[in-house]
Amino acid sequence: MEDIIVTHDLTRSFGKFVAVSKLNLNIRCGEIYGFLGPNGAGKSTAIRMLCGILQPTSGTAQVLGYDLLNETEKIKRKIGYMSQKFSLYDDLSVEENLEFYAGVYEVPLKESKSRVAEMIEMANLTGREKEVVANLSGGWKQRLALGCAIISRPSLVFLDEPTSGVSPTSRRMFFNIIQGLANNGVTVMVTTHFMDEAERCNRIAFISGGRLMATDTPDNLKKNIIRGYLVELAVPDALEQVGRIEALPYVSECNIHGPLLHVLLEHESNAADLRTVTGVEPKMITPSLEDVFVTLAKS
Repeated sequence: MEDIIVTHDLTRSFGKFVAVSKLNLNIRCGEIYGFLGPNGAGKSTAIRMLCGILQPTSGTAQVLGYDLLNETEKIKRKIGYMSQKFSLYDDLSVEENLEFYAGVYEVPLKESKSRVAEMIEMANLTGREKEVVANLSGGWKQRLALGCAIISRPSLVFLDEPTSGVSPTSRRMFFNIIQGLANNGVTVMVTTHFMDEAERCNRIAFISGGRLMATDTPDNLKKNIIRGYLVELAVPDALEQVGRIEALPYVSECNIHGPLLHVLLEHESNAADLRTVTGVEPKMITPSLEDVFVTLAKS
């Protein structure tokens, strides 16, 4: 499968602060590539470099076959980009916003009307064409913003935390649309904090402190990053117990998960030792992406 993005040691510094350090990625045509990491990890900076908005401090990249350093304008004309603060015009209607962005992206006039209709259908906004955007809910605005970003039919779309602040139902609907785009050969790179969304990505990159920590499929990350025997522990005052349990010689990690603890043991036999110490029966569990996220963020 063809690589649509290839980066080599891509780096961006702001003064002495290194926001992204020597990032090496290979993103394939038609895949949904998730970008995960804590706030301030460098995800948005990396995407803004790949979009040609921010110039790298060092390193190289190819995006859609174009050199990121020397062919930025060619890249910008071929991609779609939707940030968390994507600008819709509240005093314009759904249809007028789409018509405006069709003009911005230089959609040929003879195709503009059909493209607008296509985006309205894609966003499930049929019947709301004349509605002023200010009256739409967050989920409707989100799907309209995506329609505006892809009205030029780009082959590569960057979505920077697009589902922040909307309901779980709207997030699922949005990802169904993303999946439809990928099924039609569009490559989607998306940053998210939601593990259910990350599970739907073909591959995921974890970034922390500006560095790439791991990249693989969700299943492979869960198998390869969490090494040991993972159990769930329902102890009273779980948060206060973390330090004591993590100090046990056979415990690799102990993390809070709501009212429960997830404890990574060196061996299955250590479950009996943990039961003796805590008086609670440990329950063996399958590692989740959240467990992978916590483990890598602590690395």
